[in-house]
Amino acid sequence: MAIMIKTAQEIEKMRISGKALRQVHNAIAPHVVPGASTMDLEEIAVKKIAELGAIAAFKGYHGFPAALCTSVNNEVVHGMPNAKRILAEGDILSIDCGVIIDGYYSDAAVTYPIGRVSAETTKLLEVTKSSLEKAIEKCQVGGRLGDISAAVQELCEAEGFGVVREFVGHGIGRAMHEDPQVPNFGAAGKGPRLKAGMVLAIEPMINAGGPEVRVLKDGWTAVTIDGSYSAHFEHTVAITKDGPQVLTR
Repeated sequence: MAIMIKTAQEIEKMRISGKALRQVHNAIAPHVVPGASTMDLEEIAVKKIAELGAIAAFKGYHGFPAALCTSVNNEVVHGMPNAKRILAEGDILSIDCGVIIDGYYSDAAVTYPIGRVSAETTKLLEVTKSSLEKAIEKCQVGGRLGDISAAVQELCEAEGFGVVREFVGHGIGRAMHEDPQVPNFGAAGKGPRLKAGMVLAIEPMINAGGPEVRVLKDGWTAVTIDGSYSAHFEHTVAITKDGPQVLTR
C-alpha cells in the first residue's frame, strides 16, 4: 500500500477543487424535486462544471457515461442519469459527483429526500449523514484507519441498518482512487496510522435493510438485494496537524 502524503500546497489545490464541487452540488440541489428526471440534474451539473472551468471526474472513467452518479431508492451507487427516470414523492436520490481542477480531484455525495418521505427513510438519511460526521471526527493524526471505519459501522448497525461491504471510500489526490481503501466497517485501533497530509474520500453507503448488494446487467448500478432503500453521503477530507479539514464542505 502506497499512501500518498500531500503537501500544504497540494491540499490547497484540492480545497479549490472541493469548493468548485460544492458549487456543482449547490446548483443541482434546488432541482431535486418530484417530476425532475435524473438526466435533468446531469445537464445542470455538466453546465456548472463547464462554467467553473473544471473537468467532470466520472465521465469516461472506466467507460462511465456521465458526470453524475444518480442512484434512486434501492440503488446504492453508480446509478446512471436517464431522461426516463422521473423522481416521485417519497423517493430518495443519491447524487455523487467528482471534479478535477489543475490536476487535483475532489469527490462528494449527498442523498436527498424527494418531497415527503417515511419516518424510517428520514432516519436512514439522518443516521448515514451522522456516521460521516463521526468518521470525519476520527481523522486525527496518530489515529488508525480502523477508527474511521468503526465509527461508521458502530453508529449505523446500532440503529439496525446494513453497512455495505462491496464498496468503500478511498484515498484521493492526483487520481480519483488512491490508497488506502476506507471501508465503512472495521475495528478501531487497526490499520495504517493516520498521518498529516493524507486525504481521504470517506463515503458511508448504508442500507435500510441488509448489507448485501448486487450489480445490475448495465455493469454499473449496484442495488440492495432485499430491495431496501440505501443512503450515501461523502466528503473529501484532509488530515492535518490541526485536525480534519473537509475540502468539499
